[in-house]
Amino acid sequence: MSDSTITPASPVVLEAWFDLQCPDCFQALDDVRALREKYGDRIDVQLRHFPLEKNKHAYAAAQAAEEAAEQGKDWPYVEALLARTADLRDRGEPVLLQVADELGLDTEEFDTALIDGRHLLTVDADQAEGKAIKVTGTPTYVVAGERLDGGKSQEGLRARIEEIVDRLLAGDAA
Repeated sequence: MSDSTITPASPVVLEAWFDLQCPDCFQALDDVRALREKYGDRIDVQLRHFPLEKNKHAYAAAQAAEEAAEQGKDWPYVEALLARTADLRDRGEPVLLQVADELGLDTEEFDTALIDGRHLLTVDADQAEGKAIKVTGTPTYVVAGERLDGGKSQEGLRARIEEIVDRLLAGDAA
């Protein structure tokens, strides 16, 4: 094998700014799944936290998602939790541990992480960056520096993301 091995281009990064107590973010999972199905490893969907003040348990949910990522189940946890936004709203933080348990995560470590606040800085940094780039609602996406706000309407967002990703991928192929 020669030293000039061809490596595939880096995937297109799609930042998904979510509040994990937001029903609209649950609906947005359909778009995330469709984009992953269409592009496979050519797209890297990265969860970014933007817990909204109106959602009492969103901040803890963001920390919980970070612990799930530490334990290797970031998106499965996010999807399972978003499917239960009403339950989280009504029952609060016990739902975070229940979802972790259902996914086979170490719930004792999960509980400790929520108590000791080891993921606070990550969530705070995401929220500060979100505010800096003018994220105001969730879901919001950022791809190739373009912010697409789904907080008011998700109508046409997936098509717009696909246009940008297709353009970027075509540029890589050139």
